[in-house]
Amino acid sequence: MNARRVRDIDYHLLQGTNRSTTDIVIERNGSIVVHPPMGYTPEQVDAVVESKRMWIYRNLAEWRDLNTTAVVREWVNGETFLYLGRAYRLSLVSEQDCDLKLKEGRFCLNRNLIDNGGVDAGHKAFEAYYSNKGLDRISERVKYFAAKVGVQPRSVKIKDMGYRWASCSKNKDLTFHWKCMMAPLKIIDYIIVHELCHIHHLNHSDAFWNEVDKILPDYLGRKEWLRKNGASLDL
Repeated sequence: MNARRVRDIDYHLLQGTNRSTTDIVIERNGSIVVHPPMGYTPEQVDAVVESKRMWIYRNLAEWRDLNTTAVVREWVNGETFLYLGRAYRLSLVSEQDCDLKLKEGRFCLNRNLIDNGGVDAGHKAFEAYYSNKGLDRISERVKYFAAKVGVQPRSVKIKDMGYRWASCSKNKDLTFHWKCMMAPLKIIDYIIVHELCHIHHLNHSDAFWNEVDKILPDYLGRKEWLRKNGASLDL
């Protein structure tokens, strides 16, 4: 990923792919990522970014507005944490046989983790929980939708994806952010279908969105939900 600047716009230039247009994306962390067609020079991409300056300004302003919904959670009894779109209250408990479990409608977190390791330890416990649960559930849904999309991914992984929800490599490896497990099931399904359709088209062309539409005719609503609420899917 190559960092570039056009006037007051900083962006990350990705390697060119087999696409006919330049794709400009405002990522979840507010960074600008540009996917150009194969063969475009950096100077050509700069020119495209310059021509889209007003679009970029508008979308960055919207991103800042949406991210005012970002939450800061406290690691105390009664705080709420999301799982599959539902909010569960936190209980700090003693003498628990594991770091974290969902029991009787509450997230039960071993109090010693917070006492000894602080917020970082609590964060790691939730990340491990979402990752473990996510691998089983997402793998199952990938298998279900792969048959409908008509593709066969090589692997499915769950990990911290930084500012991305998921990715599809040219080798058909699918990777999903553990934070996906905070979203409602229909949103997780949208993310899964999105990545599976990238096996057909490694871009966001009309052909790609047509593939998504075949599987999820209501994908626009799901996509909009994720755009508006994605900032709240965090610890």
